[in-house]
Amino acid sequence: MSGPWHVAVLMGGWSSERPVSLMSGEGVAKALEARGHRVTRVDLGATPAEGRDLPAKLIAASPDIVFNALHGVPGEDGTVQGLMDVMGIRYTHSGLTTSVIAIDKVLTKQALVPHGIPMPGGMIVKSDSLFEKDPLPRPYVVKPVNEGSSVGVAIVTAEGNYGHPIGRETVGPWQDFEELLAEPFIRGRELTVAVLGDRALCVTELKPKGGFYDFDSKYTDGMTEHICPAQVPDDVAQYMMAVALQSHRLLGCKGTSRSDFRWDDTQGIEGVFLLEVNTQPGMTPLSLVPEQGRYIGLDYGALVEAIIEEALGVPALAGGAA
Repeated sequence: MSGPWHVAVLMGGWSSERPVSLMSGEGVAKALEARGHRVTRVDLGATPAEGRDLPAKLIAASPDIVFNALHGVPGEDGTVQGLMDVMGIRYTHSGLTTSVIAIDKVLTKQALVPHGIPMPGGMIVKSDSLFEKDPLPRPYVVKPVNEGSSVGVAIVTAEGNYGHPIGRETVGPWQDFEELLAEPFIRGRELTVAVLGDRALCVTELKPKGGFYDFDSKYTDGMTEHICPAQVPDDVAQYMMAVALQSHRLLGCKGTSRSDFRWDDTQGIEGVFLLEVNTQPGMTPLSLVPEQGRYIGLDYGALVEAIIEEALGVPALAGGAA
């Protein structure tokens, strides 16, 4: 379908990432309007009760396509994707099955590790068990199984102030989630690779000023330095891009995805570990996918159009990891 299009930009929702989704959605909407497209902004709502009106809102809008700018549950876990599938509405980004798998860190490991994708080992633990003993030697990481944007991630170190064992009243994700994923802490550097269509774009290094790339570091201006492209050996960069593209393909991602890595730079390629694949990457002014798009020559508006074009059946970009 050639443009201009009528695009419903779906944003908001009631996950912890609602503010980020609203920023992403407004950025997408303004970019599309600037390029001559008709846009209907659709806020999923701030509560599940408000979300029940989504089918009526989409029917009333009757768009050519929905740009899914939701982050977290229920916009990233297959719930909204299944609804739009039933309604026969085309939408951007990954479909139901991919979304179900990719938002769950355990399912992602089960899907990727057998194909040689390097990921940290780990185990599901009951949060209450952390108050009795450590599940792994310190340092280790605990995180929710199905949250994004580093929500609820805690690094438990021997020198930290969580206690030995972790104190029951100590603030952390164990107070908000019954189960957590525990993984060995990978020392080293934080890097990320965006994939658009069938091409890995580049590698960005993230240097948070607070020492950890958490939610605030991601979305607060000035708290994280982005080095794009990352200053890493070429063989490491090419390996990360190949892993990101292979993971995108294995999971069946559509449109764009972002793969997050830790790299122990004392170990060369053997020190590269994929942490997760994000199927609904942020599109805010501080987001990494737009930044990498600019690096390869795609401005923000062209990036948004490329994502829509793939969902409409027009290949976005070709060229593999090169």
